[in-house]
Amino acid sequence: MAGERYLVVTADDFGIGPAVTDGILDLASGGLVTASVLLVNSPYAEDALKKWRARGSRMELGWHPCLTLDRPVAPASSVPSLVGDNGCFWPLGLFIRKLILGHIRDNEIAVELRAQYALCREMLGQSPAVVNFHHHLQVFHSIGAILRDVLARDKKLPYLRRIREPLLVTLRIRGARLKRMFLSSMGKREAERQAREGFPGNEWLIGITDPPYVDEPNFFLRWLQQVPGRMVELGCHPGYRDLSLIGRDCTAHDGHVQRRFSELNLLQHHTFKDACLRAGFELISPSQATRILGYARAA
Repeated sequence: MAGERYLVVTADDFGIGPAVTDGILDLASGGLVTASVLLVNSPYAEDALKKWRARGSRMELGWHPCLTLDRPVAPASSVPSLVGDNGCFWPLGLFIRKLILGHIRDNEIAVELRAQYALCREMLGQSPAVVNFHHHLQVFHSIGAILRDVLARDKKLPYLRRIREPLLVTLRIRGARLKRMFLSSMGKREAERQAREGFPGNEWLIGITDPPYVDEPNFFLRWLQQVPGRMVELGCHPGYRDLSLIGRDCTAHDGHVQRRFSELNLLQHHTFKDACLRAGFELISPSQATRILGYARAA
C-alpha cells in the first residue's frame, strides 16, 4: 500500500456498564483501542472515569452524546418530548418514529446536548478531543446541525466521526447492509457539512454491523483488507459480558451482550494487528489524526 495510512480505533459506549468499561480499558492497555467516548448520562459514567484515570489515561477519551439511553442530564421537565413517563429517553426505534413525525422538538435536543457537553467538559477537565453520537443519530440533519452548533462554541473543534462507507466495501462485506447503506447515504451529506465547517474527521468509517456477524473469525480482517483511503476509523463496541445492559441497551436474547465480548476477542487476537500491518495502517488517536489532517490542509 503506497503512502501512509492511519487507523483510529474507537470503542463506543464507554461507561455504559462496568464490564464494558473494563473490557475497553484492557484493550487500550494493549494498544488495540486508541480512543473511546463517554456516555455522560449513564449511571456508571463516574466510576468509568475513575477507572480511566487510574489506568493512566493512555486511551483518548471523548464525548458520546446520547438521546436514546437512560435519563437526560437536563431536567426531564425541560425536555418533555425526549422522555417517557419514566423520565428516561425513548428507545431508538420509538425515538426515530417520533423524530420523523415531528414530535421531537429541536430546541429540547439543543437543551440536552448543551447540558451533556457542559457535563462532559466538567468531568474530563477539558473539551473532548473526539465526539461521535450514540446510535449514529448525527446523520439526521436537525440533530447533526444542533451538535455542530454546540461544538462550534469552542475555539478548538474536535475530531468528529464521519459516518460513510465506500459502496464497494458495503457490497463485498456482508452484515447489516441495508442499515449501512442508509447510514452512509445520510452520513455522506452530514460529513460534507462537517468538512465545510472545519471539523476534522475520518475519510471512511468501518465496523457497523449486527450481532451475528461478529462471530466470524475474520470479521475485522475483511474490513481492513477492503477499505481504501488514508484516514480510516474503525468503530467498535467491545466489552466483557455486562448484565447491567439488559433492559437498558438490549434484551437478554438479542445477542448484543455476546456481541461485545466477541468483538473484544477479535480485537485481542493476533490477526487484528497483523491485518492492520498488512493493510499499511498505523494506529493513531483522534488528536493525532486532527494534527495530521491540519497539516494536510495547511500544506
